[in-house]
Amino acid sequence: MTNKSFLRRLNLGKDDLESIRKAVHAAESKTTGEIALAAIPESSDYSFRELLASVILGAFAFAAMLPFHDAVVAFLDRAFWHLPSWYVTAFYGIVFFAVIGVSYLFANLPAIDRIVVPRHERSRAVYKRAIRHFAESGVYATRERTGILVFVSLMEREVRIVADSGISAKIAQGDWDSIARELALGIKAGKTADALETTVRRCGELLASHFPARRDNPNELPDGLVILEAGR
Repeated sequence: MTNKSFLRRLNLGKDDLESIRKAVHAAESKTTGEIALAAIPESSDYSFRELLASVILGAFAFAAMLPFHDAVVAFLDRAFWHLPSWYVTAFYGIVFFAVIGVSYLFANLPAIDRIVVPRHERSRAVYKRAIRHFAESGVYATRERTGILVFVSLMEREVRIVADSGISAKIAQGDWDSIARELALGIKAGKTADALETTVRRCGELLASHFPARRDNPNELPDGLVILEAGR
């Protein structure tokens, strides 16, 4: 999925991205905390689950054909003048693998993924990908350990807010989880830009109440929304 199509699915345009960047800049001007935003199409490729579901569906198709064995043989006998015995075996094999192939293609659709991949597995994948980006992007390495990451994973329809140790010592994770739930609802309603700006503002207010800005207040992380590639 290209960045352009992903942003379209998020209902975001260039002007929205600039507004979000300005919202982050404004929020950070009132606190020594740093706010990082990231969004990804999906937090894992879930290929094992997709392939497993496809194989199971192929096995069901194979089993469903067995009671109609005589009809299959009659069909092949009409289609070919001379019917070697292995043609029937080949036909079953072709149908089996064709069902697997087609099912695997459909299993990559987000709506199907949410059916074949258990919720707990999707949630764990989002958490692991958020923590990975938290480390890779340097959110964990701010001067006073006061960085937070707002992480949006579209396919899983989950939002995670990860706070560094300096923040966790003063602000309960439940406060961030409440903000994350509101953001998820805003994205679901198709109001991603407004929801992100509201989230940034609320995060900024919460940070400012515990970590107010000082004269020396460097901007340690890039402002704005970072788009990540799925599967990386």
